[in-house]
Amino acid sequence: MSIPHPIPYQGSKRALAPIILDYFPDDAGRLLEPFAGSAAVSLAAAHHQKVDRFFLNDINAPLINLWHSIIYMPQELARLYERLWRAQLGRERQYYDLVRTRFNQTHQPYYLLYLLARCVKAAVRYNVNGEFNQSPDNRRKGRHPGAMGKDILDTALLLKEKVSLTSTDYKEALALATPSDIVYLDPPYQGVCAKRDPRYLDRVLFNDFVETLHGLNGRGIAFILSYDGRTDTKTFGESLPDALRLKRIEVQAGRSSQATLLGRQAITYESLYLSPALVERLARNIPDSIYMQPKQLAMFEPSP
Repeated sequence: MSIPHPIPYQGSKRALAPIILDYFPDDAGRLLEPFAGSAAVSLAAAHHQKVDRFFLNDINAPLINLWHSIIYMPQELARLYERLWRAQLGRERQYYDLVRTRFNQTHQPYYLLYLLARCVKAAVRYNVNGEFNQSPDNRRKGRHPGAMGKDILDTALLLKEKVSLTSTDYKEALALATPSDIVYLDPPYQGVCAKRDPRYLDRVLFNDFVETLHGLNGRGIAFILSYDGRTDTKTFGESLPDALRLKRIEVQAGRSSQATLLGRQAITYESLYLSPALVERLARNIPDSIYMQPKQLAMFEPSP
């Protein structure tokens, strides 16, 4: 079975997951993701049997409800997604608007899955009233029900009876982390989540986040953080303070798809940070930089 990915989500760490898994300690029993999103790292960890248990949290409650449907009602969700997908044929643009309205009224998980499969760049957008307002990608109909259904069912097989799901502030989720866990943090990036670009339901304030990381260090929590990044011409994210004592690894991740769309050539670099407790548990040399096979990635750039 290949690694399933039922939720399309901009900024997913699907491509970076193999590198992230390489820094999981052998004795980790549970993976905690306080910014779950598409949970690409958890799915990869489950596939490769890196840990036995998972804790997925996201402040976006409808997204966590979708995860609940994927894991505990996979056949029903796959059936409802297929019904929506087939009902759109021949009137894709109008039907998308109808589903978006129904989702904003009901927050049903199958509506959200359809919207994510159809919207521009799989990018979540909400207006000031908390309503999903992203436009559709009119060049495509969304993922075919056969492929989507397989990934939903395969994901349920990987995670059922192994996962806890919550929708709360990331700090509350992290309060439940223990020294035997491995924590993966993928917060909204600075520079792409300002009010002019309301991609997320809630922002992560820099000073609060730094204080939370200090708290994790004080408790001896092993964590991996995806935080900042850059291209050849632009850097995203305020620098983390040296007092955190994090080990930084810069990953050259290939060409930026956003730059390519704009007729430019730019290389994307992503940063991983390992906590002091994790570095101690790994007890091996950790490189300062890693080169990935070139791929089209756009994890740090805002939409044009």
